[in-house]
Amino acid sequence: MHQFEKLKIWQKAMDLVVDVYKSTQNFPSEEKFGLTSQMRRSAVCIPSNIAEGSGRDSDKQFQYFLGIASGSTSELITHTFLSERLDLIDTVSTKRIVDQCVEISKMNRALYKTLSKTKS
Repeated sequence: MHQFEKLKIWQKAMDLVVDVYKSTQNFPSEEKFGLTSQMRRSAVCIPSNIAEGSGRDSDKQFQYFLGIASGSTSELITHTFLSERLDLIDTVSTKRIVDQCVEISKMNRALYKTLSKTKS
């Protein structure tokens, strides 16, 4: 069992959530249940799944939740690029969010590999 609050990946994922919320706060009201909701939910899923996985009984289960977090990261990247194409978010914000996602993805892969080397 890991203390998720101490994991750098979880901390960075929480920072990403805050950034996504701030970046989507000025989206048009008609996107409230569209891209605004989708981006926020996929962002929140990243640290949530890291936390849930860390509380599981085995490293194998933790890896499973890291896989879900990885999928949410890819989903958020897609939503961010789409938002930019629709002129809902600027290029600077897109780059910032995507860069954070890429960093979290790399950390996720590294943690996943580390867990593969330990006995569950």
